[in-house]
Amino acid sequence: MASARGKSQDAVRRFVKGMAGEEQLLVVLKRELYDGQWDQMVADLQARLAGEPYIFKLAHRITDDLERIARLRQFEQDHGVDLADYVKSPP
Repeated sequence: MASARGKSQDAVRRFVKGMAGEEQLLVVLKRELYDGQWDQMVADLQARLAGEPYIFKLAHRITDDLERIARLRQFEQDHGVDLADYVKSPP
């Protein structure tokens, strides 16, 4: 019988494998541009939506990215992981 940790790792691997390219990009950007902090990225996107100064242009569909971030953040919290440890940076 698999351990609880092994089951959790399997769930993370399945989740990462099923992530869309846009989601993987958000995880990479979180790690590389926002010091691994979702809050900084969300604040940046919300500032852009509000017409305020922002740091990086991440996507044309900011609302979609905010929804993706909420989903990714919830998964990380539920499983006690940082998806950046599982998603590789593009070459």
